[in-house]
Amino acid sequence: MPFIREIRKSIINRLAERRAHRQLSAELAAFRTHAERTELDLMLGRHTAEETREIEAILNSQDAERRYHAAVQSSGVGGGHA
Repeated sequence: MPFIREIRKSIINRLAERRAHRQLSAELAAFRTHAERTELDLMLGRHTAEETREIEAILNSQDAERRYHAAVQSSGVGGGHA
């Protein structure tokens, strides 16, 4: 049954990775103001691109989502106006 153990181990590892990614995303979402993001960018600048790849991807995704929601709010789309 080594095959079953390997599959189980793989699933457990993937769940742990997803949980860690969600936690990191939540922690990074707290950096919202310009000053906070500048401080974070300075910290990230001390590391290589490979080391910060996941963080940069999360931040880019969060920024895109914020821009999208700001654009939707400013245009009144989805506001139920007729």
